[in-house]
Amino acid sequence: MEKLQQSMYELIVETSTNLPNDVRRAIAKAKAQENAGTRAALSLSTITENIEMADEKVSPICQDTGMPTFEIKTPVGVNQIEIKKAIHKAMEQATADGKLRPNSVDSLTGKNSGNNLGGGTPVIHFSQWEEDVIDVRLILKGGGCENKNVQYSLPAELEGLGRAGRDLDGIRKCIMHSVYQAQGQGCSAGFIGVGIGGDRTTSYSLAKEQLFRTVDDVNPVEDLKKLEDYVMENANKLGIGTMGFGGEATLLGCKIGAMNRLPASFFVSVAYNCWAYRRLGVVIDQSTGDIKEWLYKDGETVDLNTASKEIAAAAEVQEKTREVVLEAPITEEQIRDLKVGDVVIINGMMHTGRDAIHHHLMDHDAPIDLNGQIIYHCGPVMLKDEEGNWHVKAAGPTTSIREEPYQGDIMKKFGIRAVMGKGGMGPKTLKALEEHGGVYLNAIGGAAQYYADCIKEVKGVDLMEFGIPEAMWHLEVEGFAAIVTMDSHGNSLHADVDKSSLEKLAEFKEPVFK
Repeated sequence: MEKLQQSMYELIVETSTNLPNDVRRAIAKAKAQENAGTRAALSLSTITENIEMADEKVSPICQDTGMPTFEIKTPVGVNQIEIKKAIHKAMEQATADGKLRPNSVDSLTGKNSGNNLGGGTPVIHFSQWEEDVIDVRLILKGGGCENKNVQYSLPAELEGLGRAGRDLDGIRKCIMHSVYQAQGQGCSAGFIGVGIGGDRTTSYSLAKEQLFRTVDDVNPVEDLKKLEDYVMENANKLGIGTMGFGGEATLLGCKIGAMNRLPASFFVSVAYNCWAYRRLGVVIDQSTGDIKEWLYKDGETVDLNTASKEIAAAAEVQEKTREVVLEAPITEEQIRDLKVGDVVIINGMMHTGRDAIHHHLMDHDAPIDLNGQIIYHCGPVMLKDEEGNWHVKAAGPTTSIREEPYQGDIMKKFGIRAVMGKGGMGPKTLKALEEHGGVYLNAIGGAAQYYADCIKEVKGVDLMEFGIPEAMWHLEVEGFAAIVTMDSHGNSLHADVDKSSLEKLAEFKEPVFK
């Protein structure tokens, strides 16, 4: 039992901190194909730097360590209850050690369990096989990309594509639409698993199962292979790009599976995964609990380092891009001077605030004076030392669109001048930025180590009753970089990319598979 628990702990830590080689190769390929010096290319350079930092520090690649999902095959007669107990203990230990963020929240009370355990957490699926070893595979899929999962019921009318029927061409349209609707909110460039058929539940399960396939495998079903190849060739023509900034790399992998269905139902389900595709596995000796073999590791060294030509291109772009240093309290005049495309370097104080905080602030006073301040949409991974001081272990941005119902009202109520997250926000927030004099800053999604390095000290925390991810953390930062993607003049890069990608999506309306 003790050996098995240690093996599960090693699997959890390695999955959270070290991307598998097939994913690294896909990211390196995208980086090589991106136009040097663009916002997308610079984002990919930040992503690759973050991957290396997480590996070296053995710290989470992304602060959202997601919903742990285990797929386990056991020999007949192996005690699955004991395996589950070992996983639970390993989860608690990994959370206490800062390798996982406490992510399990009671849906009725909103209380965070603090140890990643609770009803339905983690997800563990068992199946039996006739091998004499235990096969354990784990995926850590964050909430931002989980929210971009989508299920279609055919026939359907799809924006930009028209009618999708109950055939291979209708499935094609659904998959292309799924990539479009994700935009940059799922931390593109991403990977998708697609499940065709089944009922509503099994269709989604099949879609997520596809994410356990390697990026470079070949589908044994010829029609599905053709469909995967088609999607990989054409989804990247939508121009959504890394982080939704526009560019060549929108999709890094597409895996499709199919099962039988009821005559009355025809579901196409898509499981969207961000670039931080954290998926590993181990083969366990059933008698000792030791790891016999690592899965998804082929021993190859994948070079993610920035090439000299990219550095030169980045330097050239930096000369052309306006860089503005901001330090709170920020004035309306400073905000009105900013425009989409400007790079902002933040020094001094910023304050985290995400779902629970925004809901709370609608009807309550803020715990501190927020006039002229910066709110960061972030749920960090935090650890407290023996002296009682907090330290940031991971601190990338969360998806901002969830705060759309609140953001404009909160900014006006408290005088907040800048909000920062990823994926952009909608028309209500854009209107408020224009009326109030505010700005939206887009940080690089998933770059949790890159940004944690910019945080010099935790100055305090409020509203801890919401749990570590949802509390309001007061952070002193230095050299914290982000891009203005929504300004106080009514301009939104996100709206522009959405419009242009919808126009390009419409080019794929005509039938392809007959």
